[in-house]
Order: sequence, then structure tokens, then C-alpha cells
Amino acid sequence: MTTTTTTTHSSDVLSLSAQAINPVSGDVPTNLTFYKAPLDGSEPYYYTFTPPAGTPSSNFGNDDQIVTIHDLRGIESGFSLDKQGFKTVPNVPSAETKFVSEEQIKSVYYSDIEAILRATIPGIEEVVIFDHTIRRTEKNAARGPVLRVHIDQTPASGFDRVRLHVPEERVNEIIEKGTRTRIVNVWRPINGPIRSYPLALADSSTVDEKDLLSVKHIYADRLGATGGVKYNAEQKWYYWSGQTPDDVLLIKCYDSDTKIGGGAEGKRGRSPHTSFKHPGTLESENTRESIEVRCLIIG
Repeated sequence: MTTTTTTTHSSDVLSLSAQAINPVSGDVPTNLTFYKAPLDGSEPYYYTFTPPAGTPSSNFGNDDQIVTIHDLRGIESGFSLDKQGFKTVPNVPSAETKFVSEEQIKSVYYSDIEAILRATIPGIEEVVIFDHTIRRTEKNAARGPVLRVHIDQTPASGFDRVRLHVPEERVNEIIEKGTRTRIVNVWRPINGPIRSYPLALADSSTVDEKDLLSVKHIYADRLGATGGVKYNAEQKWYYWSGQTPDDVLLIKCYDSDTKIGGGAEGKRGRSPHTSFKHPGTLESENTRESIEVRCLIIG
């Protein structure tokens, strides 16, 4: 599969916005926010809770770049978890539709997610769902769309998740046998087709290791890490226009298999991603609700 990189200027994006594209679809140039290193050269960090007095919640900056994001619609079959690091799964309605009860999400929706994973990914021995996040654009929402390019895990923090969520005896067995472990996010809209803040995903095989770095995530009870992503013009970006609540995206954030899981180029298998503001979205449509479920896959 080949794609063509398009050089676009900010004025082109403004012109595109003024056209108020309807529906929101097709390849689109828009702004994405990448990682910029701390000016003092210190280790990058991010507090997940209110930091101590006088300490900034994070110490790294933003690098805004205009990027052409290509539409997946109609070419979905050309993308896989082992090559690009993401996969589309259409037409999988959920038994859960309201997403307001934490108990019901865990008792009903988690079962749907495991069924989708087992039907889509061969060779699964075990699925461990360790959390979920609902994001809304409404003013007082607990969490809104993330408008920064990132990877949810690093190679080190990915295996730390295995140790955190799997019994020690099973972890030792995984290490002894060299069993493959992956972390895959399952993402879907929950209030109708996506029209604002769709999700952009980078083709893993176009993302160089030198453009990734570890950002320390400071939790109240432990340390974790996410992947910061520097801009590189060689990266290829995609989104799934018109994604409905019956359409799910599988996004790989960690893979212990660096040969098969990294694609033909041998890169680590992981897809940087971010929400973005589509220039064709009208202000009256500037709402979004989505759920992502984070899953540890063993085997």
C-alpha cells in the first residue's frame, strides 16, 4: 500500500474549515500536537493528580504541526494490528448502549469486548480487561478528548501492566515460555456517528523508534509511563470517517513480539494516536462521546 504525503499550509486549513465540509469525510489537513522536550533537558513527566504546591503538572511542551490525515473509509481491509498497529471492526453492536453505570459496563460491555477480541485476533489464551475511560466534550465532563499524540504504554510499562494485573505464578509462566503479550485498546463512539474530534492513528510501520520516548506518569500509588511522540514527516496518519457506535477500532499500544508484532520492517508494534479537530466540523456539531477499554491479551 502506498500513500502520498501532501504539504499543506495553515491557510489551506482555514479555507477548508470555512467550507464546512458535510459530511466529515475524506483526506484532511489539520493540526496535530506532538511532543516537545523540556527546555531544561530534564526527564519528562506528567502528574495524573494534583501535584505538590509549586510543581507543574507536566514539564514538556507542544509541537503543533499540520498533517494530512487519510480517510480509512473504503480501504479498511488493508490495515492490521500486526502491520499498522490498528484494525477496524465494523458492525459489532453492543448489548450496552447507555454507558452510565460502571457496574453494568463491567458486567455487560466487558463481555462484548472480550468476544470481539477473540473473534478478531487468533491464538488468544487469555484476555484481562484492566480499565476503561469514557470521554465527553460537554463542559463539565470528567474527561474530554486527548488532543496530544501519544501511545498509552512504553515497552517497559507495557510489561509492568502484565505484572500488575496477572498473578505472579502466571507472569513467571509467561516469561518462562516466552508467551506473547499485547495491550490493545478497544475504542468506539457512543452517541452516534463521529462528527467532531475523531481519532487519528499513525501507521506503526512508518513510526521510527527514534521519534518515541518515555514520559513518566506519576500516579498517587505508583509510577507508570506513556509514549511521547515527536513529529516526523515520514509518519502516515489515518482516521475512520463516519464511525458509528457499531464500529470499533482496535489500537495496539504494546506488543512483546518485536518481529511479527512490529510488521515487516521490524519496528515495535504500537500505534500513536490522538483526537483531532476536523476542520469540516460545524460548531453546532462540536460534541463527542466515546468509550475506550484497555485490554491485556495473553497469547
